[in-house]
Amino acid sequence: MGLAWREIRRGASTGPLRDFLYTIESDQIDAAQIELGQMDTLDLLATRPSWRMSELAEALRVEPSTATRAVQRLERAGLARRRPSAADGRVVKVEITEAGSEVHRTVVARRSELFAHILSSYSTAELPVFVDLLERFVTAVDEFVASRPD
Repeated sequence: MGLAWREIRRGASTGPLRDFLYTIESDQIDAAQIELGQMDTLDLLATRPSWRMSELAEALRVEPSTATRAVQRLERAGLARRRPSAADGRVVKVEITEAGSEVHRTVVARRSELFAHILSSYSTAELPVFVDLLERFVTAVDEFVASRPD
């Protein structure tokens, strides 16, 4: 199991697969490689019109300073923007830009292509079992993390 974990992590985060998933060329931005943390942030930003920085950090399960750095990198790339809240100027809201939405759509399409390929190796009968086992695996990882002291 440890070997499989390592190989999944290595295969999914390095080399040709990372380039396929996260190297983006767009009319709105120069060619760039999106980092995994940036993509996690874009995934969340794409789900609603804006986020408070504190909500974003909590949803990402990171410290607020880590979320701030991720947003700063996205801002520099033109993929997100921060604005003061209309209701409370002390609150910073973060939103995805049109360029960020374009990058997000591209990566989602590429991930869908990858998952379709992966799932095509399973029979129709195996898919519900695979999904159940994978969800249980993720839940167990989350439970382990939650059980650890800070």
